[in-house]
Amino acid sequence: MTIYPQFSETEPRHNWTRDEVEGLFTQPFNDLIFAAQTVHRAHFDANEVQFSQLLSIKTGGCPEDCGYCNQSASFDTGLKASKLMQVEAVLSEAQKAKDGGATRFCMGAAWREPKDRDMAAVCAMIKGVKAMGMETCMTLGMLSDDQTTKLRDAGLDYYNHNIDTSPEYYDKVISTRVFQDRLDTLERVRNAGMNVCCGGIVGMGEQDSDRVGMLMALANLPEHPQSVPINALMPTTGTPLGQSDELHPVEFARMIAVARIMMPKSVVRLSAGRENMSDEMQALCFLAGANSIFVGEKLLTTSNPGKTHDDVLIERLGLRSMDAHTNPSAHEVPGKPAPNHADAAE
Repeated sequence: MTIYPQFSETEPRHNWTRDEVEGLFTQPFNDLIFAAQTVHRAHFDANEVQFSQLLSIKTGGCPEDCGYCNQSASFDTGLKASKLMQVEAVLSEAQKAKDGGATRFCMGAAWREPKDRDMAAVCAMIKGVKAMGMETCMTLGMLSDDQTTKLRDAGLDYYNHNIDTSPEYYDKVISTRVFQDRLDTLERVRNAGMNVCCGGIVGMGEQDSDRVGMLMALANLPEHPQSVPINALMPTTGTPLGQSDELHPVEFARMIAVARIMMPKSVVRLSAGRENMSDEMQALCFLAGANSIFVGEKLLTTSNPGKTHDDVLIERLGLRSMDAHTNPSAHEVPGKPAPNHADAAE
């Protein structure tokens, strides 16, 4: 069986059926990777990868009970809660990230939703990072209409709000919100004209059908997320999912490849879990269509490969840094600076 020609389309679709997506996942691996790379090259430079850095601007104490997260107040993981960082401290970290080669700076707060009193500081962080010429992304939980407008007016490039898993498996992972809550916030972000960053996590004990369902939920949105992070669970002692079995590297690469085919113009981000991935596994993910990684020694609270290791891997694979603001599917947002190619990491 071959996936050509029906699954080698390079233009976005929003009407994927379960049979079609299951058909992708069950293709011979070589055929699937070839198709994903073909789609990838239609929209991206296959040897460019965006370097993003993630900072926890407010850590721990979250009232949600996400079974994968060590920041939940529901679990005893030894993580100490902290208050929202000062704007100046965040901007200092952003400058360090840029100096280290990152072109995108992501800021995450362990909230169910932000409080209105914190919005002025959050918006100041966005404006300060944008003034450095970096892409900005934030994840703050669920948003009201007014909060969404404030983020948009501050010039936020992307808002991250992952659906985590399939609609069918969602209540096995989280009980303090429902799947529709995620969709409602995504709709607010889209309607405000911001770019959506939305993906999920694999290796949480889900079935193959749940990985199919998660990608269907993303690709059949009214507009594809411009940014799609695919995370491998980082098991944490004290969380309900801390003993989950690791997904096989080939199956993780399949996830990247199918995401690339289904959302051809989106940046597919190889996100959490790289600390536990071999160089060969990461190379396979790039071949499958991943074109972004998080750099720096940690993500929000979990470890990440160090700069020296990443530099060696990137050089060995012949990859280059992707400039900020070059995503072909991204919308213009207020205050977006012109691309500064001189600032791009070499």
